[in-house]
Amino acid sequence: MLTNGSHPTLFLSCACANHFSQQSSTAQPTIQYKLSYEIIHIFSLFIFKSHLIKYKSRRTEVIDNTLNPDFVRKYILDYFFEEKQNLRFDFLSSFQLCKSFIIFCVLHRGIPGKKCGTIILSAEELSNCRDSATMQFCANKLDKKDFFGKSDPFMVFYRSNEDGTHDFIGDFTTSYRELARGQSQFNVYEVINTKKKMKKKKYVNSGTVTLLSFSVESEFTFLDYIKGGTQINFTVAIDFTASNGNPSQSTSLHYMNPYQLNAYAMALKAVGEIIQDYDSDKMFPALGFGAKLPPDGRVSHEFPLNGNMENPYCNGIEGILEAYHQSLKTVQLYGPTNFAPVVNHVARYAAAVQDGSQYFVLLIITDGVISDMAQTKEAIVNGAKLPMSIIIVGVGQAEFDAMVELDGDDIRISSRGKLAERDIVQFVPFRDYMDRTGNHVLSMARLAKDVLAEIPDQFISYMKSRGIKPNPAPPPYTPPGHQHHHTQI
Repeated sequence: MLTNGSHPTLFLSCACANHFSQQSSTAQPTIQYKLSYEIIHIFSLFIFKSHLIKYKSRRTEVIDNTLNPDFVRKYILDYFFEEKQNLRFDFLSSFQLCKSFIIFCVLHRGIPGKKCGTIILSAEELSNCRDSATMQFCANKLDKKDFFGKSDPFMVFYRSNEDGTHDFIGDFTTSYRELARGQSQFNVYEVINTKKKMKKKKYVNSGTVTLLSFSVESEFTFLDYIKGGTQINFTVAIDFTASNGNPSQSTSLHYMNPYQLNAYAMALKAVGEIIQDYDSDKMFPALGFGAKLPPDGRVSHEFPLNGNMENPYCNGIEGILEAYHQSLKTVQLYGPTNFAPVVNHVARYAAAVQDGSQYFVLLIITDGVISDMAQTKEAIVNGAKLPMSIIIVGVGQAEFDAMVELDGDDIRISSRGKLAERDIVQFVPFRDYMDRTGNHVLSMARLAKDVLAEIPDQFISYMKSRGIKPNPAPPPYTPPGHQHHHTQI
C-alpha cells in the first residue's frame, strides 16, 4: 500500500460582522474608517524549550470603510491534538483624515456593556494528497541471482530521481497515471538490467512484472471526523486506595496543598483541559475506585466522585476537581487497586454508540500496581472492539513494571488466547515528566503531549476498521445580515 499524506496543517481565515465602530453618527464624512486585525498565536511547542511562552503573530491586510470585513490574507498553523494551542485575536482600527494624517489608533479589547460584533473563523485542513493506493503485482521469468537455486526477489519503490543499492535484477519505470488504468496490456513491464543489456547483444529482458490489481481509497483524517460532528467523551477514574497515604498529611499523594496542585490534580488538568474542547457540553463522568463509602463502609471500585449514582457527570475540569476534593473528605481510602470495573463502565457507554458519532477516552490515575490484571486485560481486549481509548498515569514512586504489559506498543495485549483488535492503552509514570526546577506548567505540558499523541491514530484505527466515514462538515456560520463578499483593499 502506498500513502501520501502531510502533517496536519490548518488554513485559518477570518471575517467580522457588525464590528463596533468608535465613530459617532455625527462624524465628519471626510473621516474614513479603516480596520485591520492581528492573530497572535501562542506556540505551545516553545514551552518545551524554555520556561517562557513565546509568541508569534500574523496580521491581515487593512480594509477600508466597512464594519463587515472579509479578510483575504490567511494564516497557516500546524495542528497538534496533544497540545494546548492558544489563539488571541486583536483588532486594530484607525481613523484617517483625508487619507493622510492619522488622528489616533486604538486597540479594541471590547467595551463593557457593548456588543462589539462577531468574529467568524473558518479552518481548513491542508494536505497534498489523501489517496491511498493498493496494488498487486506478479513477476515472470526473472533472472536467477543465487548460484545454487532460484532468486528471492522483492520490489522496492523509488521516486524517479531516487536510487537503491541491492542485489540488482533489473528495473522498470511507470507512473501513477499508468498504474491507475488497472490490469491491462499497458501494465505489463519488462524488467531491464542496463549493465547486462550492454554486455549481451541478444539480451531481451530480465523478466516481466504484471500489475494484477490497483485500487485507490481516500484517507480520512482525525479533523475530518471532528468537523463532521464526532464528540470525544472524557471520563476520569481516580485511585482512592490506602497506599496513597492519609490525605490530611503532607506526605500523601492526595494531600491538598493550598498553594499547588497534587500529582492527581495535575494529571487530570493536563489531559482534561485539552480533551474538553472536543466535547460540546463539557459534562464529564468522574469516578473513584478502591475506597470505603459511607454510610455502611462498603468497598467500591466504581463510585461517582459527586456522590450521585444516577448522574456522575461533573461540569468541566474544575467541576471534577471540586468533586475530587469533596470525595477525599467523605470516603475512606482502602483497596485493592482494581481497574476492570471502571474500564467496563466506559465500555458499556461506548458499546451503545458505535456509529462514529462519539469516541470515549478514559483517564485512570493510580499510585500502585494493579490487583486485577487478568480481569483488566479481558476488559481491555473487549474494549478494543469499541470506540474507546485508555490513558493510565502512574503517580508516586511505586514500581509500575507490571503496568507496561497493558500498553500494547510492543506486544499486543491478549486475554484467554484472544488478541486485542487495536492498541488502545497508553501507560506512563508521571515522574518521568516532572520538571527538575519544579515548573508544574512544564510538567503538565510534557505529560499531555506524550499521553495524548496516540489518541488520533487510535481514533482513526477504529473508524477505519468499521468502515465509518465522517459526516459532511456543516456549512460555515454566517451571522444575520452578513454577506461574504470581496472587499477592496
